[in-house]
Amino acid sequence: MSRYFKWKYSLFLLLLICSASTFAQNDNNIADEVVWVVGDEAILKSDVEAERLNAQYNGTKFNGDPYCIIPEQLAVQKLYLHQAELDSIQVTDGEVMKRVDMQVDNIIRQVGTKEKMEEYFNKSYTQIRENMRENVKEGLIVQKMQQHLVEGIKVTPSEVREYCQSMPKDSLPYIPTQVQVEILTREPKIPQSEIDDVKSKLREFTDEVNSGKQSFATLAILYSEDTNSARRGGELGFMGKGMLDPDFANVAFNLNDPKKVSKIVRSEYGYHIIQLIEKRGDRVNCRHILLKPHVDDKEMVAATHHLDSIANDIRKAKFSFEEATTVLSYDKDTRGNGGLMPNENTGDSKFEMDQLPSEVAKVIDKMNVGEVSRAFTMINAKGQEICAIVKLKSKTEGHKADLADDYQRLRDIVLNKLREKKLDQWILEKQQKTYVRINGKWNKCNFKYPGWIKK
Repeated sequence: MSRYFKWKYSLFLLLLICSASTFAQNDNNIADEVVWVVGDEAILKSDVEAERLNAQYNGTKFNGDPYCIIPEQLAVQKLYLHQAELDSIQVTDGEVMKRVDMQVDNIIRQVGTKEKMEEYFNKSYTQIRENMRENVKEGLIVQKMQQHLVEGIKVTPSEVREYCQSMPKDSLPYIPTQVQVEILTREPKIPQSEIDDVKSKLREFTDEVNSGKQSFATLAILYSEDTNSARRGGELGFMGKGMLDPDFANVAFNLNDPKKVSKIVRSEYGYHIIQLIEKRGDRVNCRHILLKPHVDDKEMVAATHHLDSIANDIRKAKFSFEEATTVLSYDKDTRGNGGLMPNENTGDSKFEMDQLPSEVAKVIDKMNVGEVSRAFTMINAKGQEICAIVKLKSKTEGHKADLADDYQRLRDIVLNKLREKKLDQWILEKQQKTYVRINGKWNKCNFKYPGWIKK
């Protein structure tokens, strides 16, 4: 599903998924009352006020009175949730906890530390996660319900053509510059002495924890190279097996004693030691300390020279870039398709410049189509420093959308408009079948969906 669809239909997820402050308010300070009833579900004044304060904190602007917009959005959510229950739309614990982790990490990035987050919400880290869990679960159910309602909608080429012809040329969407990039990577050799040094440090940490000299959490804060979890004393939060590196998961799920520290575990990210916090069904919460063997400068220079040599051979047409990636690239995600980088946001291989890794964007910015770069270093998705060369496969300069060149983008726009129309119509129909009562002080609004107040 395209990113445009996800954005369009996240309108009603905003208050559920992003409202970490919903549970931050002290209800004793709010004169609470029921302001709406939708079916058998109540919307409280405190719910609305918490969402308004959260929007204010995040800088969200409302196009109108928030005391009209927010309760209507909450009411629409309840319509979706009721229908999802009827249609048996569900989400897994793994999906929920993955989103909770993302939300908590985002909050910590905003406020600075785990401790500041706990102070802001006046709750412990564990309480915050548990309170978010239900909101996130409901948000994901709403999203799945919306997808279910619009999954049968198709768009034809003639509908796309009609859309383009009906739009004034200056009103057509602007398409930013897009590029396709092929990449060939090498991971510099790590000396065994560096690996031995990393393992030695992890053994020292284990001894300090076992002897009671230091807590695992303190060592994680001081030394772990997983910066996200280090801020939380190495705590990862509840995870299912499929959410973890397989080698890491095998050890973590076999731990039984929270006082013990695991053996050293190697994963694709580096080397770890793990401490169990709690098991809950098919999920585990643990702490870990990650150390990464660091590449010697000489090895980095050698890998860079090697890639420059490969790039020169490609320029001399001894072999193609695509042939080189198949045999020589360390990037398992791209070597099978000639090095072509996939855009996970769109599902295809075209990137806007700000969607590329910053090191790659900087290198290709002044390149011509078909040109192969000099070798450079970058940090990959696993946080490892690697060497790379890239080829600019194609480049389309920014322009007003054109049917011939931008059919897929225009098709997505038309498809999203049809989906939006379908959801709007569904809400209007669902309103008529659902009991709704609005407090008299809260119904003097120009609602987006006027059917809330029955004549």
